Amino acid sequence: MDRKGKESLRAVAAERLSKSKAVIVAEYRGLTVEELTKLRVELRKASAEFKIVKNRIAKKAISIEQQQFEGLSKSFKGPVGVIYAYGDSAQATKTALNFEKDHANFKVTAGQLDGAAYTKAQLQVIADLPSKDVLLAQIIGTLIAPHRGIMTVLNGVNLNLVRVINAIKDKKSA
Repeated sequence: MDRKGKESLRAVAAERLSKSKAVIVAEYRGLTVEELTKLRVELRKASAEFKIVKNRIAKKAISIEQQQFEGLSKSFKGPVGVIYAYGDSAQATKTALNFEKDHANFKVTAGQLDGAAYTKAQLQVIADLPSKDVLLAQIIGTLIAPHRGIMTVLNGVNLNLVRVINAIKDKKSA
């Protein structure tokens, strides 16, 4: 491949890095085309994509244009692919690690989310967290709970007053 071809690949890799919220590096040695296709389909559902990148080109893209991903440079050894997460980074991480459980030849090595580099163990902790929607629902439920309790107490006073008046009415009419 000539110099211009390599520079265009570097520019494409740098553009993907700049658009992504999270980047995960994984070894794919021994996977079949069908398995890689299955991974790509699952990642697409999580607004992410898996691309195989030449190590030298990825390192150049990081060192020249995307220095914030410098922590991942040492992860580019051997046949590795890169998962670019454009949406919810935790969901893409969860998808990659679930795929790893089912396929022994696929190994997540490192990742970077929101500007911080993570090891595989740290990525597993992030993947074990509930989804963003579940966390937001839990926060809203926590915020609403005191108000709901006060409302129940206040409605209880009204209900008890109505019951007492009905009891007096029934007693006088009997």
